Amino acid sequence: MSNSRTKKELPTEQHNELLRVLKSRFETHMNRHKGIEWAKVQAKLMANVDKLWSLNEMEQTGGEPDMIGYDKFTDEYIFVDCSPESPKGRRSLCYDGEARNSRKEHKPQSSALEMATDMGVEILSEEQYRELQMLGEFDLKTSSWVKTPEDVRKLGGAFFCDQRYGKIFVYHNGAESYYGSRGFRGILKV
Repeated sequence: MSNSRTKKELPTEQHNELLRVLKSRFETHMNRHKGIEWAKVQAKLMANVDKLWSLNEMEQTGGEPDMIGYDKFTDEYIFVDCSPESPKGRRSLCYDGEARNSRKEHKPQSSALEMATDMGVEILSEEQYRELQMLGEFDLKTSSWVKTPEDVRKLGGAFFCDQRYGKIFVYHNGAESYYGSRGFRGILKV
């Protein structure tokens, strides 16, 4: 995967299909964005085709992105992966490139931070993950890497979260570890 993101656009048919999917999800889950009108969200998306490309990457990897908030100070809509479990197309990843490169054998193809960069998104922070969990039940069987403080990362660790027994848990693991049930959730501001 390349880190260069030079104005990526979707073909018209794919663009229209993604907007249809996003609108349907938006209308199905109105509890995630009370008081927001789809027409305004769509207009913002149409003006930011590179962000639409990133949303398509989120969708194609199983993230089921949905708009969950609006930042009135920056005039940005906030999209997050709302798939019930950690997105299938983003599992079995180390935390970052440094961790992936440190593995002597069985290196995964990418890492959470590298893949997020390639997609044009960021991974959720612990706080953002907790906010997402207030909108539904996510990661009941899987877990998701979250942004890890630099002091923890320097010591070789990384954080991940999940929900079990009605509670949100934050755990640690070696950043070079990866599991078939652990991925990451992305956030994108448009």
